[in-house]
Amino acid sequence: MSAVTVYLFASYAESFGANNLKIELAPESTVADLVAELRAHPGSHVLPSSPRVAVNRKFAAPDQLVRPTDEIALIPPVAGG
Repeated sequence: MSAVTVYLFASYAESFGANNLKIELAPESTVADLVAELRAHPGSHVLPSSPRVAVNRKFAAPDQLVRPTDEIALIPPVAGG
């Protein structure tokens, strides 16, 4: 197991009560695995069925592998106007 840091912004930071979370993941975990772990945390009720995740500042597919050195951000929905 290794820990990754997930950065949270706006409504996600408010809901989770933090600007970042440390998440334990098994080797060869994917973005989908990470989202599943996030859903176990208090405040996760605000997550849509497919939340946007950025890995190293690029939107990531659910099957993308996550490494402990990656910069990971959970991207909240944005309203336009």
